[in-house]
Amino acid sequence: MAQDAASTSSTATTASQVALRVGDISKSYGRGSAAQLACSDISFEVLTGEFLSIVGPSGCGKTTLIKIIAGLLKPSAGVVELFGVRIESVPKDLSVVFQDYSRSLFPWLRVEANVSFPLDHLPMSKVERKDRVETALAAVGLAGAGGKYPWELSGGMQQRVAIARAIAYRPKLLLMDEPFASVDAQTRAELEDLTLKVHRDHGMTTLFITHDIDESVYLADRVVVLRRSPGRLMATLDVALPQPRDQIATREDPVFVKLRGEIARLVRAAALGDDAT
Repeated sequence: MAQDAASTSSTATTASQVALRVGDISKSYGRGSAAQLACSDISFEVLTGEFLSIVGPSGCGKTTLIKIIAGLLKPSAGVVELFGVRIESVPKDLSVVFQDYSRSLFPWLRVEANVSFPLDHLPMSKVERKDRVETALAAVGLAGAGGKYPWELSGGMQQRVAIARAIAYRPKLLLMDEPFASVDAQTRAELEDLTLKVHRDHGMTTLFITHDIDESVYLADRVVVLRRSPGRLMATLDVALPQPRDQIATREDPVFVKLRGEIARLVRAAALGDDAT
């Protein structure tokens, strides 16, 4: 199921169906002899409406890559395009859900104001803005929580607020950078299912960064595996699991078990610097 980095994915399609194109991205920090290469010559595409997971060992440049895609960091080389337009700064059709939800929410604003914040500069009436906020909060199971402050909510509920903010904005591309790494196992499972529901209901193209191999398989249509630092593309795997996914049935599926094992072996090889795939 693994595909070599140089090979063409079986899901490759026409340019009109490509939402995100990452082309030969490299990033170095520092200059001269002190320069450190974080990622090197990374290329892949994400199709419109696709859910793509990226997984790899610690230090493989996952977060650097997502910051470049989000327009928050300039690449040293290469290009990123969103629907054919080169990303030079933060695109208006993109939202990011970060791992540290406590820092991504404004503690002095109530939940409804946090969700509404990215909508304030959009041309819409107060009625439409209010409707978007209420709809987004209901979608993540927080109807009626708009009047609370983030610090009055549990960690899992705060992350739901962050997801609701992304839904309300209605981006064409949703980036998620290890968003469930700091919550407990039960909350993580709930948020995984919530993410799949949001993806299905709203049709947003989703790029999901994770260090959790099981999570990468459970959520995605395809999984990209990165090598250790400097991060490089190691393999791309199609996830031929039926939808909708189920926390028990899906994880018991022989296809899931086989994929999980294959990715685990790739990640281990990547961590050890073994180029064999």
